[in-house]
Amino acid sequence: MRLFGTPTSLKRMVPRGLLGRSLLILVVPLVVLQVVTSVVFYERHWDTVMRRLASGLAGDIAATLSLLHRYPDPDGQAWVTDFAQEHFELQLDFKAGEVLPNDEHFRDALSEELNDSQNENMEDVLAQSLSERLRRPVMVDMAIFARDIDIYVQRSDGILHITAPRKRLFSSTTYIFVLWMAGTAMLLFGIATIFMSNQVRSIRRLAVSADGFGKGRDLPPIKIEGAREVRQAAQAFNLMRERIQRQVAQRTEMLAGVSHDLRTPLTRMKLQLAMMGDSPDACDLSEDVAEMERMVEGYLAFARGEGTESASDVDLVEVLETVVARFQRDDRCAVELVGLYTTNGERQQAPTTVRRDSIERCLSNLIGNACRYGQRVRVRYIPQEDEESCSIIVEDNGPGIPPALHEEVFRPFFRADSSRNSQTGGTGLGLTIARDAARVHGGDILLDDSQEMGGLRVTLHLPL
Repeated sequence: MRLFGTPTSLKRMVPRGLLGRSLLILVVPLVVLQVVTSVVFYERHWDTVMRRLASGLAGDIAATLSLLHRYPDPDGQAWVTDFAQEHFELQLDFKAGEVLPNDEHFRDALSEELNDSQNENMEDVLAQSLSERLRRPVMVDMAIFARDIDIYVQRSDGILHITAPRKRLFSSTTYIFVLWMAGTAMLLFGIATIFMSNQVRSIRRLAVSADGFGKGRDLPPIKIEGAREVRQAAQAFNLMRERIQRQVAQRTEMLAGVSHDLRTPLTRMKLQLAMMGDSPDACDLSEDVAEMERMVEGYLAFARGEGTESASDVDLVEVLETVVARFQRDDRCAVELVGLYTTNGERQQAPTTVRRDSIERCLSNLIGNACRYGQRVRVRYIPQEDEESCSIIVEDNGPGIPPALHEEVFRPFFRADSSRNSQTGGTGLGLTIARDAARVHGGDILLDDSQEMGGLRVTLHLPL
């Protein structure tokens, strides 16, 4: 999924996996729905409930004040106090002769600041309800974590302090609604995650099998499961795998027969030449037979490709050391191997699963070409920062290859040297076999000019 016109920072926040993006598609609408529902609830339902609860509490206080006004004697006052505490859960405390302070932190019920806007908090709503019922100065004090609400009503002979429980202004349905909303959202998200994981697991299994099959691993057929489209892809991959394996087997059998048929007459020719002695004609013919044998081996190696070799776990650094050691024993070319040790002096390690013979053939062709055209060769191992791939660079001090031919030399039987001498130009299959081996393992080979040594620079990229 490509995001057009989005900032780079937003692209980095988007999950890269199919499971993460699928869950994001499900979660974003769900979160938007929850936010819209919450806003509508708190703007409408909660505001209505809060006003009704505040109106009910103000009505009880107004009724209490009416009873106090009707029964002014001490016995009547005591009876009203007990009645309010028993039936309205209100505690009364009268302070004779006192006057409400002019404090801006309190809400004056008769003030013009109170209005019907939706931005009013619970204190404002309660103060407004009291002003509508009592028509006298009132102050409301609601601490955030206090269990009670303090209400001060100014009377002609003093202040009536009323303490009401905070729960009278709260509705438990609010919390129940929020819990149900959040709980059902998490439940649906969990169910969606399980179902999407099953679908993505099938796709991931298909990708792993395709990658393993491309690298020559002997893997069983993919289990057909998942959605209809995923089942179709898995079934198509299994059929393709069977066809490729059958084709490779038939080609290998054919090449084995061709190899046997060609080597038999070559062997007879060698025996006959050995019996002819050391005549000049016999020597020339022996060289032609040897050249023919090298050409046949090269053609068979190219046509055979990877053959029936199985992939195995190896250390790529150890394979590189083995191949370079063969060329270092040859005095015709100086081969240098660098990059095997870190700055701390530790030896590099590159565990991977490859076809060892194929990788050795690839490295041998690259280093052999460098030794054929140059006197000094440098082989450098460079691990990538992500530790998921590496590069092997082969440089020489030879004449190099013109940039226009950097891709042409990978064509089968193409030779940059136009002569027909196999000693100088080979059969034109070395780089072709090397690139095929690299691409089979998920890598590639690139050519460039060597700035340090003046010749050709060959870079082999391989995944680890």
